[in-house]
Amino acid sequence: MRFITKILLFILAIGFVFSVNAQQRNQRQLAQTTNQKTRILFILDCSYSMYGKWQSDTKIKITQSILSNVIDTLKNKDNLQLALRVFGHTSNYTEQNCFDTKLEIPFSNSNSEVLKDKLKSLVPKGSSPISNSLKASKTDFPECKNCRNIIVLITDGLDDCSDDASEVSKALQKEGSIIKPFIIGIGKGYEDEFKFIGNYFEVNNEIEFSKTLNNIVNQALYSTTCQVNLLDNYKSPTETNVPMIFYETKSKKPRYSFIHTFNEKGLSDTLEIDPLISYDIEIQTIPKTRIENISLKAGSHTIISANTPQGTMVLKYKGKELSNNKPVGVLIKRNEEKKSINIQNINSTEKYLIGKYDLEVLTQPRLNLNNVEIAQSSTTTIEIPATGSVQITKPIDYISTLLIKDNNNWEFVANLSDKQNETLTLLPGEYQIVSRSKTSTQTSQTKIKEFRVESGEITVILIENK
Repeated sequence: MRFITKILLFILAIGFVFSVNAQQRNQRQLAQTTNQKTRILFILDCSYSMYGKWQSDTKIKITQSILSNVIDTLKNKDNLQLALRVFGHTSNYTEQNCFDTKLEIPFSNSNSEVLKDKLKSLVPKGSSPISNSLKASKTDFPECKNCRNIIVLITDGLDDCSDDASEVSKALQKEGSIIKPFIIGIGKGYEDEFKFIGNYFEVNNEIEFSKTLNNIVNQALYSTTCQVNLLDNYKSPTETNVPMIFYETKSKKPRYSFIHTFNEKGLSDTLEIDPLISYDIEIQTIPKTRIENISLKAGSHTIISANTPQGTMVLKYKGKELSNNKPVGVLIKRNEEKKSINIQNINSTEKYLIGKYDLEVLTQPRLNLNNVEIAQSSTTTIEIPATGSVQITKPIDYISTLLIKDNNNWEFVANLSDKQNETLTLLPGEYQIVSRSKTSTQTSQTKIKEFRVESGEITVILIENK
């Protein structure tokens, strides 16, 4: 009997551990967005049509009850503020007042009871200026650098005054004033009209209404999960350690910055982000990889994939280096493109998307290396001749030009200064200095000094005034 009791206790203990782990996973998936204040503005239709009978009571009475219940559940939420704007409640319908919209309860902390009292007192009267209500809502949100501004519009009809509500909504989203609004349509088939304004939900009974409003609030309050798979050339998620910037698709404002990581299971790590926003993700590969208009489903795990096949380029010197050599940069460009995508120093390693690249080594003279190929998970090593140093002494006020020999032709490198002493760092090769006194009136007095530069060596050049 004791043995059976021990077995039962062991099973219960295991069940408790699994239960705790499941709760922890759920808590992680429903982790409230951190360090951000969420502000929900309820915009409530109180036009004359809200007096209409629907289900167990009038539409306004049912709305008042359901919204009050939701407000009760939000009393003790951290980093949350609520406000209430109402339209169609101050003028009679016959007046067709298209400016009958008012912020009745502004955002503040612990205003649940005030909100519910105001809801109870509302009496439907007038028309439905939805567009003007959205337009006015911009000033309902006090300035805040780290706030999520959310609108929940509850209505039983269309705008009586304007047809530009979608344009107003788009403008507010583009400037970052609000996140895409939520719209609850009470028992009407207006999806085609409202889908361009926000996320439209049609409810046909009280149960649907209550469930939809609660789901919207939960989406507004909690983050959801996603992972970004960085795919190699074989469509496997093997790439990692790359920064990723998440931008709002509408406003183009940056929302999150991460460095991609694999978790302990070797999978792309799970991220918790706001599901109410569509994102453009800029993956900081070289060159950048961009995926646009990514939407997440609240409460679900979304896998986002991006093609980022990469290989490695190593730049290093060939030959003996100067002891005091300063880092030399190399301009990296996509093959046959003019714009550079990176400056990589010699004696460094960098990852690039697979493909062909053109390199311009910022030595004197410039060195161009074209059609350098980067292959998947391979290392391409480029050896660049180490430079040498040339110390030039010449008479003051001489006109001097430095040339390099290239296939039996002399090519321009640089015009030298008129100082007596000058030191240059040059690629190895055959050079000549062509010089003449500024005061000379005879071309034949031009002097030519040829010399050779070796990697890591110091060459001393003396041009005499004879």
